[in-house]
Amino acid sequence: MKCDVILAGVGGQGVLSIAAIIAQAAVSEGFNVRQSEVHGMAQRGGAVLAHLRISDGKIAGDLIPRGRADVIISMEPLESLRYVSYLKPAGAMVSAADPLVNIGNYPQLDEVKKAVMSLPLSRLVNAEALAKEAGNAKAVNMVMVGASSAFLPIKIKSLENTIEQTFGSKDSSVVEANKKAFQLGMESVK
Repeated sequence: MKCDVILAGVGGQGVLSIAAIIAQAAVSEGFNVRQSEVHGMAQRGGAVLAHLRISDGKIAGDLIPRGRADVIISMEPLESLRYVSYLKPAGAMVSAADPLVNIGNYPQLDEVKKAVMSLPLSRLVNAEALAKEAGNAKAVNMVMVGASSAFLPIKIKSLENTIEQTFGSKDSSVVEANKKAFQLGMESVK
């Protein structure tokens, strides 16, 4: 088994937190994991990209070749299109539907969403609304972990346990809101 995941977004959206949670959950199940991150100008609203490779065998390198990603998880619809060349033909695109307009010439949102939905296996997730429904507007990234879980080779319980461990040092309401965000994300793509 091998699953190559590209994670994309803009600085501050929690891309690296998603990568860490998925990676830790995979490790907890005994999988081998390799990860590579590109931060760029993330602190100034620039692109953030992570390559995450999960396998039950040896992993040769950290980077996923173009056309070989099984899943792209994107925190922003335009960022999903920036990296679509990495997606294999039968791969899954899971993108937040909410734009982060950080450039003056951001394309028409309807056109961006139409391009995302033209992919054979794609999901647009109303992640901001679901995070608010869960009780923590900052839990958008946990919504996206939940939404992408159907396309990952990791058990739901392992992801939930990792979320609990990750936020365990915080108030219990933070843990519960992030777990609820994860569940709402899962339900949104069924």
